[in-house]
Amino acid sequence: MNAPIQAQRETRDYQASDAAHHIHAFLDQKALNAEGPRVIVGGERLHLWDNDGKRYLDGMSGLWCTNLGYGRKDLTAAATRQLEQLPYYNMFFHTTHPAVIELSELLFSLLPGHYSHAVYTNSGSEANEVLIRTVRRYWQILGKPEKRVMIGRWNGYHGSTLGATALGGMKFMHEMGGMLPDIAHIDEPYWFAQGGDLTPEEFGLRAARQLEEKILELGADKVAAFVAEPFQGAGGMIFPPESYWPEIQRICRKYDVLLCADEVIGGFGRTGEWFAHQHFGFEPDTLSIAKGLTSGYIPMGGLILSKRMAEVLVEQGGVFAHGLTYSGHPVAAAVAIANLKALRDEGVVAQVKADTGPYLQQCLREVFGNHPLVGDIQGVGMVAALQLAEDKVSRKRFANENDIAWRCRTIGFEEGVIIRSTLGRMIMAPALVANRSEIDELVAKTKKAVDRTAEELGRL
Repeated sequence: MNAPIQAQRETRDYQASDAAHHIHAFLDQKALNAEGPRVIVGGERLHLWDNDGKRYLDGMSGLWCTNLGYGRKDLTAAATRQLEQLPYYNMFFHTTHPAVIELSELLFSLLPGHYSHAVYTNSGSEANEVLIRTVRRYWQILGKPEKRVMIGRWNGYHGSTLGATALGGMKFMHEMGGMLPDIAHIDEPYWFAQGGDLTPEEFGLRAARQLEEKILELGADKVAAFVAEPFQGAGGMIFPPESYWPEIQRICRKYDVLLCADEVIGGFGRTGEWFAHQHFGFEPDTLSIAKGLTSGYIPMGGLILSKRMAEVLVEQGGVFAHGLTYSGHPVAAAVAIANLKALRDEGVVAQVKADTGPYLQQCLREVFGNHPLVGDIQGVGMVAALQLAEDKVSRKRFANENDIAWRCRTIGFEEGVIIRSTLGRMIMAPALVANRSEIDELVAKTKKAVDRTAEELGRL
């Protein structure tokens, strides 16, 4: 797409109607109505166009979704074929259908061999709702119904539905009525902010051992599972020290606590491995998936179960009292098949690991390693974060880091790049199909945004 789609209506007309009918996610709606949202009308590969013809490089893959980028005709063709053959059927009434069967065959060929079953959902939030119930049901079947407590992490994110919000650790979401009983939290492994005088390795062990302390506080006979993202996504692309995950896994195995990985953002190639837990070298009992499963073209998520759990649920559990109207939707399954085949057969994940991922990380470190506004750079593959800091050596953060990062994000839009701000971190996760030229554009435009922000602060 070399030119934007022809505007059908005036942008201000779209904006007025949007303000009249919508409440947007994680924004002050009154303030947005005064400003007016950008109206996005087209996309190709990593680029988007708004209704006024302005072109943006999407450095966030939508919301960590469009792993194959925009405009993939093979995915739209797969949806069209399935719509013509069987546009919908359910997995109730003792029925199934070829698309969901073939999706599972493909998916489990890509997963490590200790996983065997899937419960499909419409989103990552739903996958984590199903996770809570499934974990508790597992322990009920084994005669341990008192093992109900789910432990998450402060500043972790698992979705916006009630159970997912409670499992996550974002307090402003809890204040909107998002807490449930039998859910606890430990601190996040955020070395730059919380590491003090400890080395990253020392801090990683200390952060992990909070889990053991919490298990002992609550009672191991009460704790069902520990749930966390391999790296924190919405919480700021926070990567834990290398010492963290091996110690977490040791603790979970010691106290017979299920280890559950939220792979909604990290899954399907983002780190250069098919799943982020493989990059960090641990073995979860469950995986929550979504987003990159279909490259965001159709909503779909799922909960992946280990053979250990699935055998108990299937052989001893009787009726599984859960179901969704659109679970395993045939059109979503068909798109997921086309998406996974493209990621595999076009060598996209392998390219991220061997070429474009290291190139992105190298460019970021070369460009921002000595930048006066950047205190730390984290990331691997096609995911990264720039930690804004008042002083790099002492790791002192700006008192108003949220405002500074939001300003940088806004300038990014002006420069034609979409990056996200979370707390004092500028985060990015471009499509996995990004080539070196597109990565260069992402880094160059991000530098313009960071430079302009630094200039406004009198630091450049």
